[in-house]
Amino acid sequence: MTTPDDASFLDAEMSRFLAQFQADIKPLEDLQASLNEIRGRGEAADGQVKAEVLPGGGLAGLRIDPRAMRLGADALAEAILAAANAAASDLTTQMSGMMTDGLTPFTAEVKRFSQDS
Repeated sequence: MTTPDDASFLDAEMSRFLAQFQADIKPLEDLQASLNEIRGRGEAADGQVKAEVLPGGGLAGLRIDPRAMRLGADALAEAILAAANAAASDLTTQMSGMMTDGLTPFTAEVKRFSQDS
């Protein structure tokens, strides 16, 4: 049977546990927010075509300098694809760095968990 003192102790322990859990996952929440906000950027045709991509892979922006219109349709299309691919590569590099930095504090815990399994 649980006494009022036991219930009080359990409430305090549960509160402490939840507070610690929230503190432990805060870096992961921050990492997720940062990953959602980054943008990859790339350019082509000597900077005349600039692209920006979102983490989900969507194109967030495309800027074509009026001088790029002189390239011709095929060359302009190639420049757009090159800028978009450069932006995707930039995004991948940024995300990789952020994931490495963001998850490094948890590697010891993951290793410990893996050894316990």
